[in-house]
Amino acid sequence: MGLPNASEDLSSEMEVDAFRRLFPLRYFERHLTESIRPDARPLRKARDTTIALGAVASADGSALAKIGSTTMLAAIKMEVMTPSLESPDEGCIAIDFHMPPICSPIVRPGRPAEAAPVLSKQLSDTITSSGMINLKELSLVSGKAAWMAYLDIYCLDADGALFDAALLSAVASFSHLQIPIVSLDYDGKIVIMSEEQKEENSETKPVNKEKRKLTLSTIPFSLTCILHKSYILADPTAEEESIMETLVTVVLDSSGQLVSLYKPGGSVLAYTSAVQDCVALTRQRVKELQNILDDAISGMEID
Repeated sequence: MGLPNASEDLSSEMEVDAFRRLFPLRYFERHLTESIRPDARPLRKARDTTIALGAVASADGSALAKIGSTTMLAAIKMEVMTPSLESPDEGCIAIDFHMPPICSPIVRPGRPAEAAPVLSKQLSDTITSSGMINLKELSLVSGKAAWMAYLDIYCLDADGALFDAALLSAVASFSHLQIPIVSLDYDGKIVIMSEEQKEENSETKPVNKEKRKLTLSTIPFSLTCILHKSYILADPTAEEESIMETLVTVVLDSSGQLVSLYKPGGSVLAYTSAVQDCVALTRQRVKELQNILDDAISGMEID
């Protein structure tokens, strides 16, 4: 008796899937009229978000951040450099964003993803302009030695809102960062030392006697929204981004100050009211992300 119903349900599912593939925009707009999305989220709700600190044991700081299926792995490696003449008391930060072929079907082996250098620049500009890191904290010996922080972010799954997840993994890895122990050797050169070397070698002059964390002042968080007709969709998936192409990314710091607003084209105009709504949604999202980050840091301290 149950077979006809099962057959009808299967047929209905196939028809819906075919309609979704053939007419993706009409399929999504049917959901929008009911203020719901195909993944059952309300229009202005972000996906579930998690942060795992210390994901890479060999890095000086690392984090794995997930927003829905979008997954980013960030790792920081510290190296000693000679500071520039213009900034003798400051270190530097270098950010690289990587999109290997495993992250998305649209990324081809042997061909660099077009979005990677754009996101690298956007991340670098955001972290620098937010004032999150005081570069003077990266100085070791004025004019002679300073830290260069190499931050590499790997996209493991590109399911939309890549910048949001990449920025979250970046700030989480800096929250986890422990600056290594360094000493001056006989020739006056800076030497990075492990805990064991520090105890064994008493002839070098310590510059910093133990690992230390950076003081992060205001942490930037972001939210990407899609503008489609009169609708605003927060935290879009890759499918939503491919169908409704007008994106707005708002970056606010932890005190609620605007860091940047990014709109890379699109057919829908960003009217003042729409931008204000996006900023208001970002303020709510910043509180959520700050709590998630605080919980991750607390979990590390307990462990």
